[in-house]
Formats: sequence, C-alpha cells, structure tokens
Amino acid sequence: MNNNLKLLIFFLITLFLFSPASAADISLHGFFQGNYASDISSSNPSGGDFKWAGERVQLKLEASKDPFRLFLKPDAFYDHIDRKTELELREGYIDYTASTWDIRAGRQILTWGLGDLIFINDVFPKDYEAFFSGRPLEYLKKGVDGVKIGAYPGFASIELVAIQFFEPNNFPDSKRFWMFDPMPFITDREKKEPAVNLKNTEVAIRAYREIAGFDASLYFYRGFFRQPSMMSDNPIMPAKLTLFYPKLFVYGTSLQGRALDGGVLSLEAGYYDSREDRSGANPMIPNSQTRVLIGHQRQIWEDFTIGLQYYGEYMHDYSAYVKNLPSGFPKEKRLHDLASVRLTQFLIHQTLRLSFFSFWSPSDSDYLLNPEIKYNFSDHVWAAIGGNIFGGGEERNQFGQLDKNDNVYLQVRYEF
Repeated sequence: MNNNLKLLIFFLITLFLFSPASAADISLHGFFQGNYASDISSSNPSGGDFKWAGERVQLKLEASKDPFRLFLKPDAFYDHIDRKTELELREGYIDYTASTWDIRAGRQILTWGLGDLIFINDVFPKDYEAFFSGRPLEYLKKGVDGVKIGAYPGFASIELVAIQFFEPNNFPDSKRFWMFDPMPFITDREKKEPAVNLKNTEVAIRAYREIAGFDASLYFYRGFFRQPSMMSDNPIMPAKLTLFYPKLFVYGTSLQGRALDGGVLSLEAGYYDSREDRSGANPMIPNSQTRVLIGHQRQIWEDFTIGLQYYGEYMHDYSAYVKNLPSGFPKEKRLHDLASVRLTQFLIHQTLRLSFFSFWSPSDSDYLLNPEIKYNFSDHVWAAIGGNIFGGGEERNQFGQLDKNDNVYLQVRYEF
C-alpha cells in the first residue's frame, strides 16, 4: 500500500470518527522547513556537491473524543538533488484508552532504551542517511506499521509491540556518500526482505517500573537484524550478491536514576542472539553479541550540561568466526567500543543553543564530530547551522569509511 493511499484512508477515518457531530477536540499544527547540506571535503560519488537539499511541509492533526484519539503526521517535500516531489506519512495511528490498558494501531515511531544516539534495546528502524546529512534529529527515527498494547496492572507497566511489515534501517545512498564496499566488483545484487506472513511478525516487549528511585526496564525482541548481510552465489568466484536480514532475538535491561553528585546515571545491556548462526561459523551472518552502555549526564553550571557515554560490543564465538573467514575478507575485531560526549550551552534567555556532540572509537580509532548552533528568532521561527566531520581509522570502519563525506548543513523552520 503506497503512502498516498494510506494517507487517504486515515483522512477518511478522521471524517468518519471525528465529524462535527461527535464534538471531538481537534488541533492542527505543522511547519515549513528548508534543509540543505553541502560537502566541504570532496564531491559526492555522483559528482554533485550536496548531501541534502529540499523544502518540506509537515502537518500534525490530532483529534480526540474519549476513549479514542487519532494522530496524523504527513510530510510533503521537494528533493532538489533527485528533482522529485514526494508525500510521506511519518505517523498515522488511532489510540483507544481504557482504565488499565490502551492500544495504538497504525504507523508509529517507537523509542526504547537510554542511549544518546546509541541503540541497544531500541531495535526499531533508523535512517542514518538523515543523521549523516544534517537533517533534524527527529528524522533519524523511522515509523513502523504495527500495534502497540499497554497494560498497567500496578506492579509494573508492560508494552507489547507487534510489527507485521518489516522495515530495514536506511543507510547513506551510494550516489551521495562515499562508503566502504567489501565486494565492489559485484554489481549484480538482489535485496531479499523477510516475507510478510504471521511467522515473520516482529514482537517486542518492555516491562518497566521504579525500583529504589531508579527507572528499571526489561526488554525482549524477536525479529531480524535491520542491517543486511551479504551472501554470494559462489564463495570462490562470486558473480551475484543477495542482501538479506538474518533472524534475531534480543534480551535486554536498563536502569536509570539520580546518582554521582546529582547527575543522571544510565546503565543498559542487551544480548543479541543471532538465530541463524548460533555457532558463529558463518562469517556472512553477524555472530551473537553482548552490548553494554554506561552513561552519565549532569548540569555543570546554569544552562550548561555535559553527557558522557561508553558503549561496548563483544562478539561471541570469535574463534569460529576467524576460522571460517574467507581469505582476503576484512576481519572484524572481537571488541568494538565507542565513547561519546555531548556539551550543551544555552544563552540569551535560552534562545541560543550551542552544542557539540562527538563519537570516538578506542578500538577503531575513528571519530565523528558534530558542532551545531541553533537560534530561536521567535516562538515560531528557528534556524540551525552545523557540521558533520568524519575521520580516523581504516576505510572500512564505521566513521573512517565516511572520511570523504564531511559536510556543513543549514536548517530553517517556521512552525505554526
């Protein structure tokens, strides 16, 4: 079902459920936005100089009449690089709320876990091209079409999410970004997503409650890796690659609360159970991993905060992985770790925000730097200018491969 048809269906639902006779509460907001990002180190692989260039209008329609609520968030935008106009339904769902439970059905953006741009138990799809090309941070998250049920029995709160239609992560376009390709000589490629059937329905569960002043959560996910793996038709003389999404279980936990001189301490962990390669002998499928995060955020002085994080990713069955790795294929390290810092300073009655975010990997020696200045001209108009600078390590590393993609971006938005 395309986005235009989905949007039409939701508007018909709006007219049916929330007509004037129903005396519903209806609100309409939105924004107009210009967003542009230009290369500062080299041109794109296609020869162009812009990572992103476009104008966008978004509407947010909310209508409610107990016990129902409908929310619509469509975007219409023009992309100057590909010279096309598109309509996208960012979110569109209906809520039903009872005394001890609720349900949400439709396209929704879900956020679990505690990491700042580090995702362990947030297993829902991301758009990394949006982040690396300097779009507003909200566009890092992608919506999923599914059902979320919340239950609140008293001893804990529980969320159950069922996703029928698989949505992969979106990675930078090879026409706009220089990216490492382990098999550049193979151009015959086929992408194979999980079939749409009941057996492949993704299921995610979160249970959470307060314990001794800390917010504690348990997580479970049954679904698929959202980054594709590659399988060749012939391991000796490959001519075709199939991109597929291996099956995955995730078991996780998190804890967050006040600690260490009034700051906020965050702890999160997850075990990634690679269901199609539990022995670790297939180097084309990710091995099972343990992922951990520790973070701390605190205000140093008025309107200035600092956030620090350390993330580690440990590969299990590493000897089996190394033993079966084809000759000449790049070898991953057993431990991949990442440290981050976020500095935020508000000035001029909090209308001016100076921020700096950076990733640095001790294991890979590569980095990402993201400085940004944002100014609110009024309650309705703001603009931000910033940059994404990549480097270090080897060309196959997470940020090292993006070394030629440094860019500066501009965001301007009028909200109504």
